[in-house]
Amino acid sequence: MKIALYSALFLAVVFVALNLVVIIYGNSFVMSQEEAKDIDGVDCIIVLGAAVYEDGSMSSVLTERVNMGKSLYENGVSPKILLSGDHSRQDYDEVNAMKNHLLDGGIQREVIFTDHAGFDTYDSMYRAKEIFKAEKVVIVTQKFHLSRAVFIARSLGLEAYGVASDVDYRYLKPKTELRECFARAKYVFDAIFKPKPEYLGEAIPIWGEASLSDG
Repeated sequence: MKIALYSALFLAVVFVALNLVVIIYGNSFVMSQEEAKDIDGVDCIIVLGAAVYEDGSMSSVLTERVNMGKSLYENGVSPKILLSGDHSRQDYDEVNAMKNHLLDGGIQREVIFTDHAGFDTYDSMYRAKEIFKAEKVVIVTQKFHLSRAVFIARSLGLEAYGVASDVDYRYLKPKTELRECFARAKYVFDAIFKPKPEYLGEAIPIWGEASLSDG
């Protein structure tokens, strides 16, 4: 009985420690929109995907992310935007929903790169480095997700910084935080072992033609 209790306690301590590593390290590279203007040589602003509805419209979570990415671009943080999300099915397309929103907002097509195989945060960061050849990036997502995204990016060799797309913690509900806690712990091991994503493909350098990434 004591062995089981000690084992459970040990696992709980490890779980908490892994979360703290990700949060503390990742948050050390998170900054405000104003601070991001002072970073030199950013290859691209990475906007991470989130849910879209059956009619193709974006969820409020995704709309916030895209709007922040647009604002950072307009404030000169980087000359390129990389939209990374799930387009695994013909009837589900986060990426073009994001792109169309930017185009409707006056952003020029040639600065928008699209990653249609950014199925999760790890894949998005891995592909940003290996497919799009980015080296220095600013990542946009909500606060609860940002430390993990930055942690993963830096573990893969990207010089990554983060800007939160929300102004408060309204998305941090118990179910969301619990899911995020398990995700943080998992991605520590991914950071160590660095598995390849299911899909890679030919390089589409972020300094090249954005149209090559269309899909």
